[in-house]
Amino acid sequence: MTTVQPQQAGFSRRRLARLDNLLERYVEGGHLAGALGLLHRKGETAYCNAVGQRELETGAPMTEDTIFRIYSMTKPITSVAALMLYEDGHFLLDDPVALFLPEFADVQVFTGDLENLTPPDRQPTIKDLFMHTAGLSYGWDQNSPVDRLYRRRVGNREHLLLETFVQELATLPLLYHPGTRWLYSLATDVLGRLVEVLSGKTLDEFFRQEIFKPLAMVDTGFHVPHDSVERFSACYCPPDGFSLGSDLGRNMRTHAGPNDDNQQVSEPKIKLHEPSQEGRFTKTPVFLSGGGGLVSTLGDYLRFSQMLLNGGTLDGNRLLGRKTAELMRANHLPAELVPIGLGAEVRAGYGFGLGVSVLVDLPATSTPGSVGIYGWGGAASTQFWIDPVEEMLGIFMTQFMPAGYYPVAREFRVAAYQALID
Repeated sequence: MTTVQPQQAGFSRRRLARLDNLLERYVEGGHLAGALGLLHRKGETAYCNAVGQRELETGAPMTEDTIFRIYSMTKPITSVAALMLYEDGHFLLDDPVALFLPEFADVQVFTGDLENLTPPDRQPTIKDLFMHTAGLSYGWDQNSPVDRLYRRRVGNREHLLLETFVQELATLPLLYHPGTRWLYSLATDVLGRLVEVLSGKTLDEFFRQEIFKPLAMVDTGFHVPHDSVERFSACYCPPDGFSLGSDLGRNMRTHAGPNDDNQQVSEPKIKLHEPSQEGRFTKTPVFLSGGGGLVSTLGDYLRFSQMLLNGGTLDGNRLLGRKTAELMRANHLPAELVPIGLGAEVRAGYGFGLGVSVLVDLPATSTPGSVGIYGWGGAASTQFWIDPVEEMLGIFMTQFMPAGYYPVAREFRVAAYQALID
């Protein structure tokens, strides 16, 4: 990838070396197999570095064209797809979901007893789907009767068509009255089904024709083609494994990190979770997950992020109008629902827009940046953010689950901002 002299984009070359040091500490310490970081500002890429390996078992190096499971970084792409249809006049944000997905017409709300459900105070809207305020869940709460139904009925969704999955999901109780709570959920998968219904195309076809082709995102899709598998990264996890439900929100500083000298050098710090040559991402999927189904590369996601930073356009291809892009990155949550949180982990200082988190209180984050930063991450510790004030974006890629086990993505952002000199 072509980079400019750091000072051309307002960075100090000497200070950018701290990003190299950060990535190298994680890799050389055995905490990550490999990592890839990028900074782009004022139309120029000022930093791009690959460290370590994409697969320890084969010795394949981490490279700029490595393909990653981006998991929930799929959500902003699905949100852009839906907003493109919004701009075409297919719906209004406050339209009830049931207007287009009639299976949601009779949803009921759980208020403590599965045998005595309550009608919702209002119907979930399409805007609720964007914002994770629709009453849906991910099924991760081990103590919730509704989440137990999720795990039993839609937990193994890889074998379901998206249409079938949404029909089944709509039979389950809502966990709360729409608009009264922010809860990370399967809502973006429902939004993906809405894209299919309104466009008359499968989600993968819409993505390919309307987003990936115009943006020249040549390595992004719902699976890794056979001739590209050699560039696919393996995925790693802690030595004792993990559970999404139990690991979300733990204080990750309690884990051994690059500055922890208490572990024995010989003690394994990571283990293989999924090799590059196997797993669901190497096969054409049945379930097209708009919430977490895509693979991509650093270069491809840079182009998607540049489009957003530019107000919806890139290289003469406009996907969104400028004002729609501004609407997407605005905080839409009322004050009582800020900050958002995943499990027990509170995202201090963050609200939520249309498919992306939005920074609304900089001091609360205890991290340098700007009010208005927006972005999201993925379950395998990938993350991107866009800073409209600084005309800047950052992308961090690795393959380690669960996300947040190490604070490396946050540390990467600290290192990025300390390197700014104008």
